[in-house]
Amino acid sequence: MKSFRKERKEKPIIIGNNNTKRRHGFFSFLKSFNFPDLSDSPKVKFMNKFSLLFHGLLACILVFAIEWVSRHSFTSAVSFCISSPLTFLYNALLIFATLLIVYLFKHRALVRIVISVFWMLLGVINGCVLASRVTPFNFADLKLIGDLLSMKNSKYLSAGQEIAVIALLIALAAFLIVFAFKGPKFKERVHLFRNLGLLVLCVATIPFITKAAIHSDILSGYFGNLAQGYKDYGFVYSFSASVVDTGMSKPANYNEETIDTINDNVKTAQTTVDSSDMPNIIFVQLETFIDPYELNFLSYSEDPIPNFHKLMQNYTSGYLTVPVVGAGTANTEFEVLTGMGIRFFGLGEYPYKTVLKDTSCESAADVLGDFGYATHALHNNGGNFYGRATVFSQMGFDTFTSKELMNITEYNEIASWPTDNILIDETTKTLDSTPNQSDFLYTITVQSHGSYPDYKVFENPEIQVTGGDTEAEHYQWEYYINELHEVDKFIENLIDTLSKRDEKTIVVMYGDHLPTLGLEDSDMNTGNLYDTTYVTWNNFGLEKQDKDVAAYQLMSYITDQLGIHEGTMFRYHQSEMNAGVSTDDASYLTNWKLLQYDLLYGDRYSYHGVDKYPASDLVMGVQDVVIDHTSMNTDETKLTLFGKNFTPWSKVYIDGEKVSTEYISGNCLEISMADLKAGSQIVVNQVGSSNTIFRSSNTITFNAPADFNEHDADNVEVPDTSGDDLGVPVVIPPDEQTTDDGAATTTTAAQ
Repeated sequence: MKSFRKERKEKPIIIGNNNTKRRHGFFSFLKSFNFPDLSDSPKVKFMNKFSLLFHGLLACILVFAIEWVSRHSFTSAVSFCISSPLTFLYNALLIFATLLIVYLFKHRALVRIVISVFWMLLGVINGCVLASRVTPFNFADLKLIGDLLSMKNSKYLSAGQEIAVIALLIALAAFLIVFAFKGPKFKERVHLFRNLGLLVLCVATIPFITKAAIHSDILSGYFGNLAQGYKDYGFVYSFSASVVDTGMSKPANYNEETIDTINDNVKTAQTTVDSSDMPNIIFVQLETFIDPYELNFLSYSEDPIPNFHKLMQNYTSGYLTVPVVGAGTANTEFEVLTGMGIRFFGLGEYPYKTVLKDTSCESAADVLGDFGYATHALHNNGGNFYGRATVFSQMGFDTFTSKELMNITEYNEIASWPTDNILIDETTKTLDSTPNQSDFLYTITVQSHGSYPDYKVFENPEIQVTGGDTEAEHYQWEYYINELHEVDKFIENLIDTLSKRDEKTIVVMYGDHLPTLGLEDSDMNTGNLYDTTYVTWNNFGLEKQDKDVAAYQLMSYITDQLGIHEGTMFRYHQSEMNAGVSTDDASYLTNWKLLQYDLLYGDRYSYHGVDKYPASDLVMGVQDVVIDHTSMNTDETKLTLFGKNFTPWSKVYIDGEKVSTEYISGNCLEISMADLKAGSQIVVNQVGSSNTIFRSSNTITFNAPADFNEHDADNVEVPDTSGDDLGVPVVIPPDEQTTDDGAATTTTAAQ
């Protein structure tokens, strides 16, 4: 039967034909696509003719938009413009100066868009940062990006938000690329030298305008309160100042004669402490710790920190004025350890990330070390965080035990930070490591670090909290206050442990800054967001002498009570405090700044040409990491390493290469037999961020049987290596130490 279906000739199958067509179509579209050419439009010609005026208007619009985003309020942005018109115009001038760059290019529209997007991007970043912390975004934060990325569960953005930001940036980059090739060009002649001269002239006059504005109180060259400074003087100026104003400028009257005069006028008693009976000195910096009763808008079911308050009643205590709010732990730490002032550095600067990366610095560790103390630092967070592995060497510490050297297994309720109880055992280990010396320990806690969840964490919190304006705020405060309660238990356990030791000991504990929870001065009983609290404990009858001090005075005040009068900066503060000189006194500030410049940036006239406090050969940890013996597992695929002082950051290296390591316990690690071959050298390294090796174990050799097939891990007998010699601690010289300097901002929020 004949088919009535029309016969069709089959087409050959061409693989990729459709994709090719699509590609051709896409590129054809790009080739034919052009942005509208409006260069001949009367409006465009008019705007080109008066482009300087329109650039000024654009600068004003950008400043307003940035302040709107930064302040999270349209009305606040309007208020800033109206109440401080000259400050507003100065911020606009800075953006206007950058917009003059467009006159150097034919692609004026493209360059204008890039510059505008750049400023808006900075403003948006600042707005995002201020949504999570009190301290605004500044140039120093860029050096903390690596630190921030190393934080677990503490990012400013959720995963979805991060994806959205990345997608937006990709789309923006794609648009700019297309615009660069297809966008309009300026058709008239570019007067390069004339326009460049205009740009140089404008930039050259800005320093003079800035000085005049500071002299007229339109601007300020120093922000006692960084957050308030940004609000008062605008983001553009404040951020720009943090870029150009770094380090310390040389004081006008800095010379050897001036420094000698200052040091000669320092009057302190002779050190009276008997070198054979020196007390252990333990400083504990409590992360984001405050007295909850200083918050005037919250109520509690019971005292959240009863042990801290008990110590306040019986031992020396007082308010502690710190240099930061909501973030910036390292800057409080710097002031306490050195007696130097953050106020003398650039806006938002972290000396840990700048000058102390390659400059030694007189500190309490140096001074007490010269006096016979063994000096140690403890921190249950990463050794590279804030570059501490380098900084503590520059400050003269003997040892530094970071989390990589701790067998940490317990974390807080949101699994972000290790609990602080681990520091009690580490304190005992450290004191025991120097049986013939008195010890100076500087301990940094982390458990109460932000961020603070705005959802319910505790089903039945020990401390009931009331007073939050919203449900989210209530949960944040509930979580934070209960974390303080846990830290207070740590304080009790620490003091109890130390009281059982037959050693003279003084403990000084203080909060480094207030939390990032939208606090204002009016929320505090002190009326000051920069006031935290310190308290002490001792077991040798030291007199209670309450006093409110600044962070840079704390070490001086404590050592003065102990009869220790050593160190350039500490003796200076002791002399001024004992003479009753206020920290606001001009002579106090001037001489203090001169001494600080001399020791950090100057010729060190205070040391008379001698490098008195060079960097130390810092040793990470106080206990050997030991491989005792090994054994093959019953499934004959894994090698188990038995030893001591392993931690979750212990990694096995075979012939210098890191292999996959399973942490079982402080005495047990596992690796794959497939990674081994006859004669392999096995070592356990304690590894920090950026693969920094902080400490190494002894090395053992894998002695395989004669018939061992390195590609076949079956039936392998691993010899007992318990008789091998132990290795020595890894010493990290300052010039070889690795830090996370990508970023920290942190952050910060690096707190």
